[in-house]
Amino acid sequence: MLVAGFPAAAFGTNCYVVAPAPGEECVVVDPGVDVAPRLDEVLREHRLRPVAVLLTHGHLDHTFSVAPVCGARGVPAWIHPDDEELLADPLKGLSRETAAALGPRLEWSEPDDVRTLEDGAVLGLAGLEVTVDHAPGHTRGSVLLRLPGADDRPPTCLSGDVLFAGSIGRTDLPGGDHAAMLRSLEDKVLPLPDDVVVLPGHGPATTIGRERATNPYLQRVAR
Repeated sequence: MLVAGFPAAAFGTNCYVVAPAPGEECVVVDPGVDVAPRLDEVLREHRLRPVAVLLTHGHLDHTFSVAPVCGARGVPAWIHPDDEELLADPLKGLSRETAAALGPRLEWSEPDDVRTLEDGAVLGLAGLEVTVDHAPGHTRGSVLLRLPGADDRPPTCLSGDVLFAGSIGRTDLPGGDHAAMLRSLEDKVLPLPDDVVVLPGHGPATTIGRERATNPYLQRVAR
């Protein structure tokens, strides 16, 4: 499996391109602020053809480029239904101060084709098998996107802003719920095997085993 990750132009948001191998179809995960130039480079370098954009949640720093990326290639965007409203109006997911500052300058359009990520669904996209785990807390519609391991490659989890190396996503924005986040950590994250590679929405990659041993939020719910 090929995974190419790179940061967006703002907020340190990680955008990922995932494919079975170079020269094949791929999915794009969380196209944040002004990712198009770097995304085009990655697609050319690995000769990849996007068939879908997957969104781990609806916050603007993860969805900023979703409409142009989808529109340029005629592909759908996938998001959990509880965060669909954030594709219609991304200001709803921001703090009052940020929304007031950004709102007058924000030019926004939704993708033409929006499809829903349902909890427990297994999607066959670009020759990949993607399992969806609804994990609310950071937003109502946050999800984990999991891909199985093969041969000597461990499983992978694109965790969005549910789980970071050493931390978790904030829960104080509109739609956030700290109690729900702790339940998601307990019910959806802790059961994953230690060898699962975690590719978060911000910061470096990690593993479930490393986070189980060192992440204070996982240690709290594991008691």
